[in-house]
Amino acid sequence: MERFAVEVEDFSYSYGNGEVIRSLGFRVREGEYVTIVGPNGAGKTTMLKNIMRILTGGTGVIKVKGRDVISYGQKELAREISYVPQSNGKYYPFSVREFVLLSKYPYLNPFSRVTPNDERELEEVLETVHMKRLKDRHMNALSSGERQKVMISASLMQKSNILLLDEPTTFLDPRHQDEINRILKRLNRELNITVVSVTHNLNLAAMLSDKILALKDGRAVYFGGVADFLDNSVLGRIYDKEFKLISHPDKAVKIILPEII
Repeated sequence: MERFAVEVEDFSYSYGNGEVIRSLGFRVREGEYVTIVGPNGAGKTTMLKNIMRILTGGTGVIKVKGRDVISYGQKELAREISYVPQSNGKYYPFSVREFVLLSKYPYLNPFSRVTPNDERELEEVLETVHMKRLKDRHMNALSSGERQKVMISASLMQKSNILLLDEPTTFLDPRHQDEINRILKRLNRELNITVVSVTHNLNLAAMLSDKILALKDGRAVYFGGVADFLDNSVLGRIYDKEFKLISHPDKAVKIILPEII
């Protein structure tokens, strides 16, 4: 029997100026890596925030592990699913250690204290993302790439096995992009964490994903495997342009070449 981490059924969502998501449906199997792509304003971030219940009030159904997301208590949902938002330069008045420990909140009450076991878990998750040596550094003294790794550490501290990410490598240099992507793929493969990530980088989506969900004007234009996605008959319907595609030299996928103006 197939087990689904996330199911979206005939879902629509509106802001004050009109519908952003229109009758959308898709399902993500447990352990899959699914990337959501599409033009600006297609509804990608809005969909993530509705799955996470940061936004509410849409029509249709969103299920997390077979249960309607609205049936979860907040702490209960946080044990199942975690969210890494876009990097926004926000001020965080915490050290790395303090910030990551805050993510234990789904398991704590207001009077809980940090235990030796909590400290061991902290060491383990920071080691996973290669940030153990910086655990006492202030969050605002980190580079953008280091901060993203801390955000991923915080999601691991929640012990949820569904991870939502909104453009996790935006504004990062190539080295940090590669490092973050390796971490995410390792978590997916080795820990069987279900990943649903938004990106504008189509080559990255092709390299990392099991499936790609492409949105345009709030609707699903494509949901399926990478091989069929990277074709101009599909890409043209999403982006209203033609791409130059070549075979990757090391992997059995196509990649998109940048255009020279």
